Amino acid sequence: MTQHNTVLVSSNDATPATLAHWKSEEAAVRARLSAPGVASPEQIQGLSGMEIFEAIFRGELPFAPIGETAGIWPIQASHGGFIFQGTPSPAFFNPMGTLHGGWIAMILDSAVGCAVQTTLPATAAYTTAELKISYIRALTPKVERVRAIASVLSAGRQLGFAEARLVDAEGRLYAHASTTCLVMPRR
Repeated sequence: MTQHNTVLVSSNDATPATLAHWKSEEAAVRARLSAPGVASPEQIQGLSGMEIFEAIFRGELPFAPIGETAGIWPIQASHGGFIFQGTPSPAFFNPMGTLHGGWIAMILDSAVGCAVQTTLPATAAYTTAELKISYIRALTPKVERVRAIASVLSAGRQLGFAEARLVDAEGRLYAHASTTCLVMPRR
């Protein structure tokens, strides 16, 4: 399992520092990103999955438009791992005043899928074949930021398996996801 350089703590005293660190990392990433969009086949030709994310983080390729719409941002990519950070917005609250499960599913699906993509060669692409989510606790307006931290469990020529945890700055678990991704030739 890939280790990620992210700050997760459980001490209430450290939470403001962790949250400030998370916000600082997000601001630095957002300053480097180009406009949202979809890369053309010519732009990604010959690039591995990891190389595509390196180019996105350098601002050389666009990042997915859904991220800006949903308030989720790529924070870190490593071979077999990915971190997305999200800001729970009232625009995605359900009638009970908690964050809609679909937003949680989106950030987790993004993290596990991108983690699998980091392991792919330039000749391969993927699609989600299965996504399972366990919701642990409600995500309320009091939570300023969450992180979906994903790791690949196994990456093969035909299938990739990954899992992710959705946590707040105190390390509280809100949801857990696992995925099976179908690996296929890139066109």
